[in-house]
Amino acid sequence: MTKFAALAAVFWIAVASTSVAQTGLSLGGLDVDPTDPVEVAADSLSVDQDTGIAKFVGNVEIIQGSLKVTAGVVEVVYSEETGEISRLVASEGVTFVTSQERAEAASAVYDLKTGLLELTGDVILVQGRNSITTSTLRVDLTAKTAVAEGRVRTVLQQGGQ
Repeated sequence: MTKFAALAAVFWIAVASTSVAQTGLSLGGLDVDPTDPVEVAADSLSVDQDTGIAKFVGNVEIIQGSLKVTAGVVEVVYSEETGEISRLVASEGVTFVTSQERAEAASAVYDLKTGLLELTGDVILVQGRNSITTSTLRVDLTAKTAVAEGRVRTVLQQGGQ
């Protein structure tokens, strides 16, 4: 599970440092040292060797420095070929919080091979007074691009307080 914790941290840090293209919003205020310890807590953990899935269930919290991720369930899917983590699936309400930003969605799927992150279900991204809401937010962490789909609403505050 140590390998999971390290890769989970990379995932969450990558999410928090990705810019959402052309919205005036970014998740760049993260002040986390990637060598900081990662703490994962959940009500239960089950591992299925046959399917290659480890599942954290109930009040899942992942913390590293000022980054906190919560979800009802986090599944870690391992590759049959390499035994490495291939995908992370968070569901039942996912929240990413840093000192400056907050993102919420019903679920999130991160494919480590492709570098694609998909947040789905009532996605809300807030940075300061700026926000974006949508049904689906797809982020390519490699290309540093993002696409929001499904009745996108953006509020960008100008100047002042």
